[in-house]
Amino acid sequence: MNDKRDIDTLVVGGGVVGMALAYGLAKAGERVRLLDEGDDAYRAARGNFGLVWVQGKGVSNPDYARWSMAAAASWPEFAQELQELTGVDVELSQAGGLTICLDEDEIQRRVENLESLRQSVGNHYRYSVLDAKAVRELSPYAGPQVVGGLFCPFSGHASPLRLLQALVRGFQGLGGQLVSGASCERIEHRADGFHAWAAGVEHVAARVVLAAGLGNRALAPMVGLKAPVQPNRGQILVTERVEPFLRHASQHVRQTGEGVVQIGDSHEDVGLDEGTTVNQLARIADRARRYFPILENVNVVRSWGALRVMTPDGYPIYQASRDCPGAFVVTCHSGITLASMHASALVAWMRGGPEPVDIFTFKAERFDV
Repeated sequence: MNDKRDIDTLVVGGGVVGMALAYGLAKAGERVRLLDEGDDAYRAARGNFGLVWVQGKGVSNPDYARWSMAAAASWPEFAQELQELTGVDVELSQAGGLTICLDEDEIQRRVENLESLRQSVGNHYRYSVLDAKAVRELSPYAGPQVVGGLFCPFSGHASPLRLLQALVRGFQGLGGQLVSGASCERIEHRADGFHAWAAGVEHVAARVVLAAGLGNRALAPMVGLKAPVQPNRGQILVTERVEPFLRHASQHVRQTGEGVVQIGDSHEDVGLDEGTTVNQLARIADRARRYFPILENVNVVRSWGALRVMTPDGYPIYQASRDCPGAFVVTCHSGITLASMHASALVAWMRGGPEPVDIFTFKAERFDV
């Protein structure tokens, strides 16, 4: 690693978003180096719930619904490709996603949102409204407090840790260079490319892709871009292994391939605090118990907090720099769902192909009000 331009693209950020982009670039034949800050980073990937999710996404921006649907549709091929290349099964299950409701008002609100999406996106946006009996036919262990729900055939879940492992292994197998413990401190755009400094080493590349999560906020202005992102904490509970009882993932409860149950979905504006709180964990556990009473006496073995990377409106930023051609910023909080598109369509655009029409509205200028 010297000060000569011996790589085509430098990717900054080693979470699922950065690794998916780096993997896709390496697969396209590029010489790629990825700078990963390491385990001290506020890494959203390690706290991800693992959903490959469609329903409810894009209520105020149908482009996001279309982008998420395209991602979910391309996930089976993406998962198979990774397994064939790396031997890692990412445990993709797309049996459909179940939204469980404990009161009729919640069902009504969700139906209104999904019907609005269907009118915007088209009749191929499919979902079913379920009464309590239909929920229990689909998910027999649903409890008596469940009054109904919604089912979307496009959704599912995968293992975030296995996905990250497969992307790293695939990236390196394709010749990609992974540099760990390298926090990017400074980037300059010069006539011969982009110069970036991390851990005392200078890296030079023709293209730079910023996928550093919360770190994008400081890095983006160095290449004429903006990334107004803020942390949003989510807390998760993980149980001991139990017999399989939950085929369909939900936004709050999913059972992994190993049999453990993940419980979560809190949203907290607490700055850079990755901690956990008894009040939130108790609320999360109580809701899961009401959904599935079978969990009432199951032991919790782990809990953690992690920080989502959120823009003011919750939608991604995908942007190429006008001032520094060859620089891109990518930020989103649905890194698992969108990984298949990041590794394919987004990479093709960065390499000079047409910009996907569904991402036209995801520019940082929308926040200039």
